[in-house]
Amino acid sequence: MTTLLPGVTARRIDTKRLTVNVLEVENRAGAPVLFVHGNVSSSLFWQTTMLALPEGFRPLALDLRGFGDTDPEPVDATRGLRDYADDLAALVSAMDLAPVHLVGWSMGGGVLMQYLLDDPGAIASLTLVNPVSPYGFGGTRGADGELCHPSGAGSGAGGANPEFVRRLADGDTGEESPLSPRQVLLAHYVKPPCVPEHLDMLVESMLSTRTGDDHYPGTAATTGDWPGIAPGERGVLNTMSPVHFRITGLSAVDPKPPILWVRGADDVIVSDTSLYDLAYLGSIGAVPGWPGAETFPPQPMIAQTRAALDTYGRYREVVIPDSGHGPHLDQPAAFRTALVEHLTSTG
Repeated sequence: MTTLLPGVTARRIDTKRLTVNVLEVENRAGAPVLFVHGNVSSSLFWQTTMLALPEGFRPLALDLRGFGDTDPEPVDATRGLRDYADDLAALVSAMDLAPVHLVGWSMGGGVLMQYLLDDPGAIASLTLVNPVSPYGFGGTRGADGELCHPSGAGSGAGGANPEFVRRLADGDTGEESPLSPRQVLLAHYVKPPCVPEHLDMLVESMLSTRTGDDHYPGTAATTGDWPGIAPGERGVLNTMSPVHFRITGLSAVDPKPPILWVRGADDVIVSDTSLYDLAYLGSIGAVPGWPGAETFPPQPMIAQTRAALDTYGRYREVVIPDSGHGPHLDQPAAFRTALVEHLTSTG
């Protein structure tokens, strides 16, 4: 199948860290807008958004390491999302994009938060699309992201569904199993019954995810504390464990590029009732042995992001109704309106 839409081209850019695959819209000049995808996806998820940007902006999208056509370098999870953020910085430098508008979805939003701490002067604006909490994914409580247990129990690669990982590795394009990539996309990336445009292409994008200990999901560890899993030191899901990833100090960032935080109202992935949060699943009886809300409450992901951005100050939150984890997929018109308004208002 053809994965590039008419008007979109791909090229590989050599940087000081690795060779990065980059999508661009043909014959477009202006302020660069660089899109960063989330977990189990690639730059292909951004194509329709890129093509819809108005004249005056130069749309680009990259594949993170281990996804799409970028070099599959291993992921050191003990650095949190810094491997990805450093790769992003290397690409911005190699292509001389600064100051650049950055748009990051899900895990990509966490990559952008890390880059914001590291080099805010290179950023014209940030758009965080259903971003991972600044205190990672799983194993924390309260708006300040306190660890439920020092080991990071409840986070990391051990939380991945092995059947989904197997089907991803096998290149499953079918629809028979609820754990096939296609059905996971339809049930969780978008709000049902939405069937996003170019569905087959999006499934192919998911299947570009490298699997294994150095990639998705990564190395798993065990702990005696509920729910019995702890983060390892390699691979994608461990990068977002709160023992490895924690965004603090946003109040001290200088300069402060404006932030748009846009999210789907009905997200089931990054949510205060996330179907991927073992604590929430325990609270509804889906994971046995839950020790209770006092010890291990569901992670308040939305409240954590809001609290962190409140310390930053220069942000706007837009909630898109009837939308799931990918508002650019299931409510593209509303998403593009919010994005273009943000880009236009910040130059």
